[in-house]
Amino acid sequence: MTQQQTGGDVRLTGISKTYGSFAAVQPLDLTVPQGSFFALLGASGCGKTTTLRMIAGLEEATTGTVSLGGRDITDLPPYKRPVNTVFQSYALFPHLDITENIAFGLRRRGIKSVKKQVDDMLELVQLGDFARRKPHQLSGGQQQRVAVARALINHPQVLLLDEPLGALDLKLRRQMQLELKRIQTEVGITFVHVTHDQEEAMTMADTVAVMNGGRVEQLGDPADLYENPRTTFVANFLGTSNLIEGEVVSTGTDIVVSAGGGKLRLPTGRCPAPTANGGKLLLGIRPEKISLAHRDDADAIAEGRNRVTGRIVDSSFIGVSTQYVVESPAGKSLHVYEQNVDRRAGLTAGAEVVLHWNPAHTFGLDATQDIDAGVETVEDAA
Repeated sequence: MTQQQTGGDVRLTGISKTYGSFAAVQPLDLTVPQGSFFALLGASGCGKTTTLRMIAGLEEATTGTVSLGGRDITDLPPYKRPVNTVFQSYALFPHLDITENIAFGLRRRGIKSVKKQVDDMLELVQLGDFARRKPHQLSGGQQQRVAVARALINHPQVLLLDEPLGALDLKLRRQMQLELKRIQTEVGITFVHVTHDQEEAMTMADTVAVMNGGRVEQLGDPADLYENPRTTFVANFLGTSNLIEGEVVSTGTDIVVSAGGGKLRLPTGRCPAPTANGGKLLLGIRPEKISLAHRDDADAIAEGRNRVTGRIVDSSFIGVSTQYVVESPAGKSLHVYEQNVDRRAGLTAGAEVVLHWNPAHTFGLDATQDIDAGVETVEDAA
């Protein structure tokens, strides 16, 4: 199938939604570029689904406008908007076979000859051999692809996906992430995808908007959000971050911070927070960027690396890596992920160790922020 570059950008201008005194979505401006795979990422209650539903017309905006390709569609009912939505439930018709499920939108519009378009969609979602099966005869992933095909056959300018993979098991969900990205690349239309799953957003999306409390906390491509978070919420919500509180002792090309009984450095360009001497700062380092050395081997650590001491309190072997929890003067509990290329003896609970890493891998954050913001609990993940 050839790519269809039509439709233009989706633009939200001053859009908000309130229910009485509760603001589900604070006034926000957001542009979704034409032809992109865009993700709205956040925990339950952050406003991501409400934002999607305002684009679809399923929720009336309290303030602001929704435009598509320069056309204001704020007051259009859902059925007149050139968008289609795929929900987590798929909402397939159980009495119709796959062909008729996909063809439903065309037949509703009075189109008689649907075979060619349905066959094209079956080929796109790789379900040509299942055309005459009923939905209950398909796996969850296959049903999801039918729902996508049924939405795409109407040639929407934008496809909205509301937690479409939430009902799938982990292995199938990862497979469908790649499938959805392949389909989006092939058809070339704009996908706007709502999810609470960080890995899902980072695997599929060109651009991710991390939402928190009805606001966009940070917007960017997945790699930039992960490597350069600007708030503690983003640092903790996208993966795991070790955040170390310290005091600035000098600035220049590098910022030098006193923390955990030693001096740690980070590039000035990786610190959006104020950095006056004597000021407080949070230093962030991702667990996979840190190396562990037994205290007796500390002399072998290369000069110029950031280092802090600690004691291993827990370790978990998870196949590709071993995850350590280290108690340290630099932080309550520091996390370290080491690849299981060459497992070393002695790195067990109770061992005294040195954590060390390249200063360039360190980022800085405003120390006035809540250090635990964005850390998921069991309730959040449920």
